[in-house]
Amino acid sequence: MTSAPSSIRSTAAARAPARASVLSIAALIATAAGACHQEPNKSNKGGETPKPVVSQTAQGVVLDAETVLAQVNDEAITVGAFQARLNTLQPYVRARYTSLEQKKELLDNMVNFEVLAKEAVSRGLDRDPEVVRSMKQMMIQKLMRAELAQALKPEDIAEDEMRAFYDEHRDEYQRPAQVRISAIILSSKSKAAKVAKLASGPEGQTNTGFRKLVTAHSTDDESKLRGGDLRYFEAGTTAVPAPVVKAAFALTQTGEVGGPIAAGDGTHYVIKRTGWRQQVDKSFDEVKVTIQNRLFRDKRRALQKQMVVDLREKATITIDENALADVPIDADSGSGAPSQAGGLGAGGGNASGSKDQPLPTK
Repeated sequence: MTSAPSSIRSTAAARAPARASVLSIAALIATAAGACHQEPNKSNKGGETPKPVVSQTAQGVVLDAETVLAQVNDEAITVGAFQARLNTLQPYVRARYTSLEQKKELLDNMVNFEVLAKEAVSRGLDRDPEVVRSMKQMMIQKLMRAELAQALKPEDIAEDEMRAFYDEHRDEYQRPAQVRISAIILSSKSKAAKVAKLASGPEGQTNTGFRKLVTAHSTDDESKLRGGDLRYFEAGTTAVPAPVVKAAFALTQTGEVGGPIAAGDGTHYVIKRTGWRQQVDKSFDEVKVTIQNRLFRDKRRALQKQMVVDLREKATITIDENALADVPIDADSGSGAPSQAGGLGAGGGNASGSKDQPLPTK
């Protein structure tokens, strides 16, 4: 394999200290931000920072949201920012911060956060590619959440559309029981009896063993190519001889062998049950919410894609495919940054920043 040019390797090596610096500063900031180990307020489903609510104190003093609690260089920590931080916590965690000492602890952590952030900026880490990429990813997530929340809600899916989907996919919601078997098909009754004994013994106990018996003895070339698999079928099928269908549904356990069975056309079957599907009979009302969520997800993905298409049409984009083709790829390396391919934002997944976000509930 052709190795990467030395200039590229040198650049990657030069970046190593910078990356270590980024990670160390990020770790310190994360430690300061979460020093109290509080859980986020999961009731805040939209992911947005709650608006600060400034209330009257026990002494009757009304605090303005812009009142400065602490000044860190040119960065002010206001009452509003302090309360916004509190409001991201679960109520039972928030209740711990009633005393002055506990409030000072939280404010001290916020001060630490600003001090570390200021130091990171002074070192130019706000321009570091990793930091910039993470910031862009967060912006994309917020943009998509805001756009999709306004454009589509689960309750926007009309009942007529859900009923139409139910009718078009009725086989998913109303289906008789189905059985799946593999078969050794022979033209000789006596030979079928001998093969049935082999299939019922150790040689046919596993699916692999049964397939070997199919290869060795079956005279039906079409099913032999599939290892004898006749796939799933219902009791009313005409694709399989009726006596074989009856015998297949008489088997009570997956892995059970039956036969020999006279098919009525001069052939004899030795069969093995390999699968079973229970009968499904669900009314529209039983699956209405499931269909609503499914259509909601499909429409949301379509909106995401369309939004990207529209933005690309407005943007000026040039791509140098020759240079792209010459980009060296070190496929043997076991290290490196997480993949950024495959998604609308850094880290892959969908444009809202997750592979499958839980659906909002009414």
